[in-house]
Amino acid sequence: MFRDHTLKLAEEKVFKDPVHKYIYVQDELIWDLINTKEFQRLRRIRQLGTSYLTFHGAEHSRFSHSLGVYEITRKIISQFERHGYSDWPQEEKWVSLCAALLHDLGHGPFSHSIEQIFDLHHEGWTCKFLLEDTEVNRVLRRVSDDFPEKVASVICKNYDKPIVVSLVSSQMDADRMDYLLRDAYFTGVNYGTFDLERILRVLRPYKEKIVVKESGMHAVEDYLMSRYQMYWQVYFHPVTRSSEIILRQIFRRARELYNEGYSFQYMTGSFRKLLQGDLTVQDYFLLDEAMAQTVFMQWTEEADELLSDLCARFLNRRLYKYITMDDKNEALWNEIRKEFEAAGLRPDYHLEIDFPFDLPYDVYQPGEAEGEEKPPILLQGPNGDLSEISGKSDIIRSITGLHLGKYHLYYPDDLLQSKADKLSYGIRQLFGIS
Repeated sequence: MFRDHTLKLAEEKVFKDPVHKYIYVQDELIWDLINTKEFQRLRRIRQLGTSYLTFHGAEHSRFSHSLGVYEITRKIISQFERHGYSDWPQEEKWVSLCAALLHDLGHGPFSHSIEQIFDLHHEGWTCKFLLEDTEVNRVLRRVSDDFPEKVASVICKNYDKPIVVSLVSSQMDADRMDYLLRDAYFTGVNYGTFDLERILRVLRPYKEKIVVKESGMHAVEDYLMSRYQMYWQVYFHPVTRSSEIILRQIFRRARELYNEGYSFQYMTGSFRKLLQGDLTVQDYFLLDEAMAQTVFMQWTEEADELLSDLCARFLNRRLYKYITMDDKNEALWNEIRKEFEAAGLRPDYHLEIDFPFDLPYDVYQPGEAEGEEKPPILLQGPNGDLSEISGKSDIIRSITGLHLGKYHLYYPDDLLQSKADKLSYGIRQLFGIS
C-alpha cells in the first residue's frame, strides 16, 4: 500500500552525535527505515573492522556512520534547495537520502576480511536487502513498487542520474567525508580532521555533476591530505593488518576443515551456510560480529590445534609480530618458508608477507578512465568554466598516485621462539632471536 513519503513526523527526532553534534530526522520514511531490523543490525557491525585491537576507541559502528552519511547528504540537498540551484533535480531528494542511509546495509562481520575469503561483496548484499523480502524493502515499497530498485541502482552506481550517485559514491562524497571525520574521532588521531562546513558551502550542482566553487579549493586540499594521512596512519597500520591476517586465516582454516568433513564441536546454522557458500538473505542477516566472536570463543576449544590457536590469538590479542623489508626478496622468502616448514611450523598459516597496496586505494585520481566510477573533482571558476583540481593545486598534484610503504613479514613470535634451535643462524638473526 503506497503512502505519502513526504509525510513529516509529528515531532522531529534528534540523534546526539559526536561528529556532527546532532543528526536530524524529520521524515516518516527515514525514521521507519532506521527502525527496520536490517538497519538496526548495523549496530552490531564495527565501522573499522579489527582496528579496535590497535586503537581501543575504534568501537564505533556502521550504524552511526550510516546516520552520519545521511546527515551530510541531507545538508548538501538542503543547501541546494535553499539556493534554488536549477541543476539539482529536486525530485531525486528521496532516493538520494535513502541511498545515503542504506549504502552500508550489506556489510558482514569485520567487513572486508570476510569479503576477501568468501568472495562476498557488501554492495551486492546491500542490494539483496533492498530488493528481497525484508523489512527495509517493505518500507521502501510504500513509496512505489520500483522505489527499492531505484535506491539499489544508486548504490550499485548504475542509476540514470549521475549527480545522485556522486552524492554517495565519488572522490568527495558524503560517505568518505563522514568516515574520515568519524574514524579520526574514535581512533583519537587528528589526521582525519578537515573543514566539513566549508566544503558543504562550496559544493555546487552543475550539469549532472557536483563541482566545487574555485574559492573552496584549499578546503578540498585539506580533505584529501586528511584522507592520505588516515590511510597510512590508521587504515594501513601494521598492527591492524596483523589482526586482519589472523582473522582471514580463521575463516580460511574453518572453510578447509569444513570441506574436509571435519566435525566441529560448535557450529551455527548461518556459519555453516557461510562455509558452504549457500547464504540466503535471512542467513546473512544473522551474521554479525557478536555471532562471529561467540563462534570464535567456542572454537578456541576445537580439536584442531591450528583453528583453536588462531581463534585464541584473535580474541586475546596475541597477534603476529612483523619485520619490515624494503622489497620482496623472493629467494629469501622461499628460504624462510623452507626453514619454517622444517622446524614444524605451517608457512601457509604462520608466515605472511603483506604490502598495503593489495587494497584498492588512491589518494586521488585526476583522470576518468574508461568505465571509471569515480570522476575527478572539478573546480568551477567565476565564469562557470570547469577545471580538474590537480591542475590548479600543487598540493594535490604532489600526492596524486603517490605510493609509499614497505613489505611486512608477519609471524607468530612465540611459536618461532620455541623452534629457535631448529633455525639457521641467519634466520634467527633476521627475526631477532638470540
